[in-house]
Order: sequence, then C-alpha cells, then structure tokens
Amino acid sequence: MSALLTFPRDGHPSGARAALSARATAVDLNDPREKDIAMQVVSSAENSSLDWRAQYKYIEDIDDGRGYTGGIIGFCSGTGDMLKVVQAYTDAEPGNVLAEYLPALRAVNGTDSHEGLDPGLPAAWRKAAADPAFQRAQDDERDSAYFDPAVRQAKSDGLRALGQFVYYDAMVMHGPGNDADSFGGIRAAALAKAKPPAQGGNEVTYLNAFLDARKVAMKREEAHSDTSRVDTEQRVFLNNGNLDFTPPLTWKVYGDGYAIGE
Repeated sequence: MSALLTFPRDGHPSGARAALSARATAVDLNDPREKDIAMQVVSSAENSSLDWRAQYKYIEDIDDGRGYTGGIIGFCSGTGDMLKVVQAYTDAEPGNVLAEYLPALRAVNGTDSHEGLDPGLPAAWRKAAADPAFQRAQDDERDSAYFDPAVRQAKSDGLRALGQFVYYDAMVMHGPGNDADSFGGIRAAALAKAKPPAQGGNEVTYLNAFLDARKVAMKREEAHSDTSRVDTEQRVFLNNGNLDFTPPLTWKVYGDGYAIGE
C-alpha cells in the first residue's frame, strides 16, 4: 500500500506501462473486502442502507418504466435480468416459489407491465430470498452481467479501485450497452473528453470526465435525475484523492449520510 501512495497521480511517464498496470491491479475490486465495500456503497444509493445482504428480498416498482425492481442491485422485470435470475434459480431448484412466474416474466420483458406478475410476485420473491440458491442466482447475475464486465473494462483502462467502482456503479444504474444512456455510451462520451491512464491520460481528469458524462445521462431520465450519487458520493472520493477506494469513507446520497470505518 505504501508504494501505491508514492506513485505520481498527475500523469504517467513514457515507458511506465508496466508500472501503471501493477498499480492499477494492486488494489482490486475483486478483493473480497473491496467488493463488499463496493456493494455497501451501491446499496446506500439503491436501498438507503449499507446492509446489501438484506436486499435479496427487496422488490418494488419505482416507476422508472422498468417494471418491478428487485434484489441486491435492482434486477428488473422489464429489462430481462430479473428473468435471468429466476431462470437460473429454477434451473438449480425446479418447482421453487418463483418458477410459475417465468412465462409472465418472458412476456413482460421490454415493458413496464405487471401482467401475470400481480398480485403474487412480490411475496414470492421475498419468500425465495431466504433460500441460499436464490441468493447465489442473484450473486451470479450481478457478477456476470455487471460487476465482472465493469471491473474488467476499468482495469483495461488502467483504473484503480475507485475507477473500478465508478464503472460498476454506472453499469448497475445504466446497464451494459452502447447507446448514449448506457454504460458504453457514457464511457464513449468520457473518452471524447479525456484519455484514461492506459492511454497515457491522467486518472483524475479521466474519472471527472466520466462522472460528468454520467450526470448528463442521469439527467435525461426523471427517475435518476438526482445526481447526488455522483456529486456527494463518488466525486467526494475522487476529490479526496482516494483512488484506491480505501476506508475510512464518508459520503451522502439523497441527503442521507453514510460512513465505512477503517
């Protein structure tokens, strides 16, 4: 850790690509403790709680045009990832309490409809949440669709743990894809303004460009137009120079304060 703190943060000398790679991977969001911290910070924004494990049972319609939102990162009935979670759970445990909703989840995919899901889906989801197999299904979908791709791209861009988290949080809210309001579109907008460290750019400058682009995307959608998730959370960590995303961390989301100690 001490070696990381002495590495220059205001640019990268030519020929230092190997050192940059070592720095970018030394503090990694794949580390179990770092991943748990990331999950707590995401949960503060998604569920107003640091207890992300309590969110396996969470489900409601937040009126964002995606139907029901449920689980540890907000899988949605209208975007297909809730369907994937329930399908994986049913593959592992046929006849579970959610299996009967698979046809309806297929039918409503791409819409905000509750047809075939009401009134029983929320109660069934909460009941299933006590089953470790359902928890694993949520964990696996989180990792394969959101966490792993975000961290992999961040590491490819030469970003340390904070940048990896910034990518992951954006992937959770905006989803994968390349349109302007998806993760790929946000990253493309940032790349038009600044280079990431892997391309010889300044890490702080690039992350500020990414957060600026993300705010533009957030403001285009009413349900996500409150940008405190960026302004009083991620930008705070960045302005503090905490590129390794190391506790203690203090931040606010939607006006509520949170802290993770050392």
